[in-house]
Amino acid sequence: MLKRVLSVENVSKVYKSGSITVKALEHISFSLEKGEFAAIVGPSGSGKSTLMNVLGTIDKPTGGEIYIDGVAVSKMSGNELADFRNKKLGFVFQSFNLIKGLDAEKNVELPLMVTNLSSAERKKRADELLVGLGLGHRLKNKPYQLSGGEQQRVAVARALVNKPAMLLADEPTGNLASQQSNEVIKILRRISEEDGVTVVMVTHNMDLTKHCDRILHIKDGKLEQNRVM
Repeated sequence: MLKRVLSVENVSKVYKSGSITVKALEHISFSLEKGEFAAIVGPSGSGKSTLMNVLGTIDKPTGGEIYIDGVAVSKMSGNELADFRNKKLGFVFQSFNLIKGLDAEKNVELPLMVTNLSSAERKKRADELLVGLGLGHRLKNKPYQLSGGEQQRVAVARALVNKPAMLLADEPTGNLASQQSNEVIKILRRISEEDGVTVVMVTHNMDLTKHCDRILHIKDGKLEQNRVM
């Protein structure tokens, strides 16, 4: 029996500025199972980024509820959310967001610094991930010594080091050449299939969606299509 990792139930997000009201998300509902790879697509201004922020617990919905690994996240306090986010979620961004002064190994170790793991265990876990992503020869290289594709692989390793239930990837190939994009997307596919991590990716590149199990098409803040591939 498949385990449900994400449930989005009638979620809305409204922004108000004076007399102006913007409905960024309207009554969105869908669910994802363990190891499912989903793409969120849609035109600019459709609500994709807002939905990603809500799924990542960076922003709270105005209405509805989100369950991640069975937990209703909107009912958590700020400190509880920060702890939950660090334990259950991994993030990959278009701009990599690596710390320039740290080598690949130390960048991957960063999310573990707030855990009770020893320095030896942190190093072991980071090295295993980097080796598995083909970067065993780059452990001590700093970001400026890495290609764009290598930097993004370091970012993926960092997102996985806490063994999250769900990985959120916001335009993860947006700054990469086509060959590097294909490498990164295949890594995300492998993570979902072999490690059972649920992956949610925002992308403008429809060609990448052929690697996904599900496509969620957002338009004007509404879920226009929920298509299983």
